[in-house]
Amino acid sequence: MKPRKPPIETRKQKELFRVELVKIIDKRHPLVKLSEVVDWEGLDQVFGRSYHPDIGRPGISTRLMVTLHYLKYAYNLSDEAVVEGWVENPYWQYLSGMRYFEHAMPIDPSSMVRWRERIGEAGAEELLKQTIGSGLKIKAIKVHQLKRVNVDTTVQEKAIRYPTDARLYHEAREKLVKEAKGLGIKLRQSYTRKSKEMLFKQGRYRHVRQMRRADRCVRKLRTYLGRVLRDMRRKVPHPSEELQELFHLSHRIYQQKRNDKDKVYSLHAPEVSCISKGKAHKRYEFGCKVSIAVTSKGGWLIGAKAFHGNPYDGHTLREALEQVERLSPKKAEHVFCDKGYRGHNYGGEAEVHVDKTRRGRTPKSLWKWMKRRAAIEPTIGHLKEDHLLRKNRLRGEAGDEFNVVLSAAGMNFYKLLRYLKATSFLRLFRSWVYPFLYLYQVPKTLSTQIITA
Repeated sequence: MKPRKPPIETRKQKELFRVELVKIIDKRHPLVKLSEVVDWEGLDQVFGRSYHPDIGRPGISTRLMVTLHYLKYAYNLSDEAVVEGWVENPYWQYLSGMRYFEHAMPIDPSSMVRWRERIGEAGAEELLKQTIGSGLKIKAIKVHQLKRVNVDTTVQEKAIRYPTDARLYHEAREKLVKEAKGLGIKLRQSYTRKSKEMLFKQGRYRHVRQMRRADRCVRKLRTYLGRVLRDMRRKVPHPSEELQELFHLSHRIYQQKRNDKDKVYSLHAPEVSCISKGKAHKRYEFGCKVSIAVTSKGGWLIGAKAFHGNPYDGHTLREALEQVERLSPKKAEHVFCDKGYRGHNYGGEAEVHVDKTRRGRTPKSLWKWMKRRAAIEPTIGHLKEDHLLRKNRLRGEAGDEFNVVLSAAGMNFYKLLRYLKATSFLRLFRSWVYPFLYLYQVPKTLSTQIITA
C-alpha cells in the first residue's frame, strides 16, 4: 500500500505524557526553516506511484525516508549511523515529520536499502531536483547562475580489495566449492587446503621479490580453479541462473590475460572497471566514471551521472547535459569543460567551451568564465571527502548510479543549511546594529556601508 502520512500531518489530538517537538526546538534553526521549504507533498506523489494503492501493508513514510537519505549524504554517515543519530536529534525528527520526540528507532536500517532499490536512479534525481527547487525558493540559488555550467569527470571507486590474479583465482574456486556443498555435489577434489597454502606462499614470495616462485604459485592457483570449474560443469549440466553467472565469471577470470580489455576485477562487483586518470599518487582506480555538472557561480550541483565501461570523457557530455535539462528549471547556455572533452558528442543548443592554454581571440568576458572551470575541482573533492563519493558501498550498477546522484543532493542539502545559518546570523546582527546606529544618529549612507562591510 501507499506510504503512511507523517504524524505531524495526521494526529490532531495532543497526548498528555509526550513532549511536542515544537516546544523543545528553536524555530530559527536551519533544519526547521528548510522543512518548510521542501515540497513534501510533491515527493509523496512522485514516490507513491511505485506502491500499490490497496495491496500490502502501508509503506514507511516518504518524508521520513527522504529525510534519512538527505542527512546520510549531507553528513557522510552509514545507514545504521543515520538511524541511530535520528533517535538522539530532535531537529532531525522534526524534519522527518514527527510531532513528538521519539525514543526508538523509526525503521530498521535495511529498509533504506529496499527503498533505494524501489525508487532507483530516477527517484534519486527527484531528490536532487528538490534541492535545486528549494534553493531557488529561498534565493540561495539565483536563476541566472543556472545559465553557465562547469562539467568534469572523476572516478567513483567501488568498495573492493585491490585485485590480483592469485586472489581472484582463489576466491572464484572458493565460491564454486561453496555452491557445490550447497547443492550436495561431491567434487573429485576441492583444493581448499592447497589453494590457501599457495595463496600464502605467493604473497610471501612477492614480498621478498622472488618473482619466479610467486608466478609458479599463481599458475597452480589457476590450475586449481580450472579443475574445479570443469568438474562442476560436468556434474551440473543444467545450472540455475545464479550458478550459470558464477560459471561465466569464473571462466572469464580463468581465461583473462594481463593486457585484455573488460577484465573481471571482483566477483561480487563484476561491473567494476579499471580507470587511469593520470594521477601521480594513484595510477589506477577501480570503479566507474562519473560526470559532475556544477554552476559556474555558486558551485551548486545540478547534475551527476555514473557511466560504466570507462567511456571517453567527451562521449559522456550529451547524456550529462540531458540530465541537467531534466533537473534544472533554466536551460544552460554556456558549458565549460577541460581539454578531455575535445571531440565531444553534444549537439544541443548550449554552447560548449573547451579549455585552452592561451586566450587568443576569445573575448575577455568569456575567458574569465573559462578560467572559472577549475572551480569544479574542489567541489569534486568535497563530494569525495564529505559526501560518500570516495568509496561506493552500494551493490551493482544501480548502486553506482544512485550513490552519485544522492551524493550531489546531499552536498546541495548541506549548502542550503549553511546558507540558512548565515542568513539567520546576518538578520540577528542587523537587529542589534540598526538600533545602535539610529541611537547615535549615524548618517544613513554610512550605516549601510558599515552593515554591508
